[in-house]
Amino acid sequence: MSSSATVRTARRRRTLRLAAAALTAAAGLTLTACSGADATAAKPAGRTDAGAAAATGGAGSTGAQDSGAQDSGAQGSGAQGSGAQAGSGTQAGSGTKADAAAKKSGGAHAGGGGGAASGVQRCHTSGLTAAFATGEDAAPDPNASGGTTTSIVLTNKGSSACKIGGFPGVDLKSENGGERWSLARSSKKFSSITLQPGDSTDFTLNLAMTKEETGFYQPAFADVTPPNETTSLTVKWPWGTLVDQRSATHPGTFVNPIG
Repeated sequence: MSSSATVRTARRRRTLRLAAAALTAAAGLTLTACSGADATAAKPAGRTDAGAAAATGGAGSTGAQDSGAQDSGAQGSGAQGSGAQAGSGTQAGSGTKADAAAKKSGGAHAGGGGGAASGVQRCHTSGLTAAFATGEDAAPDPNASGGTTTSIVLTNKGSSACKIGGFPGVDLKSENGGERWSLARSSKKFSSITLQPGDSTDFTLNLAMTKEETGFYQPAFADVTPPNETTSLTVKWPWGTLVDQRSATHPGTFVNPIG
């Protein structure tokens, strides 16, 4: 090989090396640019990851909150569970409604016992008799300084049961009926009772009796009107005179409820 050929070969090799070096440098720049782009991409990705980590941390805490929420949600579902139980409670409530309905129907049955009670009509004047209790222990004490009592007995003379309760009306009247006294009522509580045919109940009158010859009232009869009725039963007054307190605000003679 000639020296000129050797020089050309060396130059070619040098050129190739330079070209290769240039290519390598370019490739390196490209790779650097690529990895720079990757790094840049990685940084947002890293930020995203960090953001995700933060979000994950947040999500982690949110996740914790979420799981907490799920836990509270679980508690909430526990609450819903209890709500569900409350719901079942509500269904139990419907059960309660059912129970209430059962109680109601039970009440209707009870009403059937007592009413027969609910089916039992009130006692009407036409189905009752009235009389003063006049036995030895029933007589009022005319010498009682603090007042005394007498009882009026009501009897179911009908053929079926009837219900009665509350305050009867009592009007005392004189012999000719011209002097009337509608007795005041006490503040006692009352309840109703059922009278079977032939059964009796009673109520008391508190009496302020007197032996004085002035300021007295002498009844001859008592008109007794059963509760919720408009007609009365008349019974003869068997006792002595009363202190005349027809215009008094708190008279010593008054009516107590039945039973």
